[in-house]
Amino acid sequence: MPLDPFFAERLRTHRRYLLRQAWRSVTSAVAERMPRMPRSPAAEGVPGTAPAATSAAAASASAARPEPAPTPAPTPAPAKPAGKRPLTLRERHRKAALAWDRQELRTVGTPGPGIATSEHVVPVAGYPDVRVRVYRPSTVAEGQPAPACLVFGGGAFRIGGIDYPTADAACRRRAEASGVVLIAVDYSLAPEHRYPTQIEQAYAAWEWLHDEAATLGIDPDRVGISGSSAGGNIAAVLTLMNRDRARLPVGVQILEVPVTDLTGRFIDLRATYALGIPAFIALRELVSVARTYLGDRSRAHESYASPMRADSLADLPPAVILTAEYDPLRGDGAAYAAKLRRAGVAASATRYLGVTHDTPIFVGALPAARRWEAEVVAALRRI
Repeated sequence: MPLDPFFAERLRTHRRYLLRQAWRSVTSAVAERMPRMPRSPAAEGVPGTAPAATSAAAASASAARPEPAPTPAPTPAPAKPAGKRPLTLRERHRKAALAWDRQELRTVGTPGPGIATSEHVVPVAGYPDVRVRVYRPSTVAEGQPAPACLVFGGGAFRIGGIDYPTADAACRRRAEASGVVLIAVDYSLAPEHRYPTQIEQAYAAWEWLHDEAATLGIDPDRVGISGSSAGGNIAAVLTLMNRDRARLPVGVQILEVPVTDLTGRFIDLRATYALGIPAFIALRELVSVARTYLGDRSRAHESYASPMRADSLADLPPAVILTAEYDPLRGDGAAYAAKLRRAGVAASATRYLGVTHDTPIFVGALPAARRWEAEVVAALRRI
């Protein structure tokens, strides 16, 4: 099916971004391999020694415009507050991603209702503590144990979190519409914290949810696990860890555009080809995600990194898997659903046509996104 017209301008912007990133990567690699040559005075910017081409261009430009007024002496910049350091490149990227997400909620998203929330910090033995946010729908009666679902957001393991506006709004909407208490996990980001930090934090939050069930007002026998993209990987892994360690009841696992095999075996580059994105650029990005999260890419063969690699998927909870036609991860979701079925697990797999990986964000502008969210809400109600 053709790409939905909604994505036309977004696709052009995304292609330009990917091409710029690829070009910067290539030029940086070339620069690192080039021998360092002595620099001429012109290259060093010594006054009066500009290259001829530059001088000619400057002269031509000067003749075409009035003589500028004398430039006043520069005012000294105010001193930076003591102790304030400049942001690293990664911190700047994350700040930009957060600003983009805020803009997305305003322009193509839908704000969430003002339901009750609470925040908690869960200790994780041997790893950083993890913050969780509990969303309690207004429809849940006081003193009545409610079903619950542990939620893991996306972001390629390196951006995102429970404070991102679209993630917070989605939890609010879905909790209120389903009547299920959602517990969002703010797992640590790579590369500062690599695998298996995130899955150990997930498991600690899972145990905490059950230990604190009475205080949280939830029914520990009616609990689900949900995740999107990188969070879908963590959610799927958590069901394996629960089976291997505790065998606590899980009503359903909801996996949205999940990455289930970090070796890249099931990446479907036909999706990116159809968008006019060269295969080498898509592969570069996907390899970068795995390397950032794992550090050592050979660990992608471990079942707790790539749940598709588990020897057996038997005795896992029923699965609802949603994928997008124009997403190279569509093969991951479909293959995982097939393997679950072969293991005797009830698994449904829905591929939304004409849409891309980040479709769930666009509930304010895209009918397919609203239908997608309705399917997730229906799955939550099964818990």
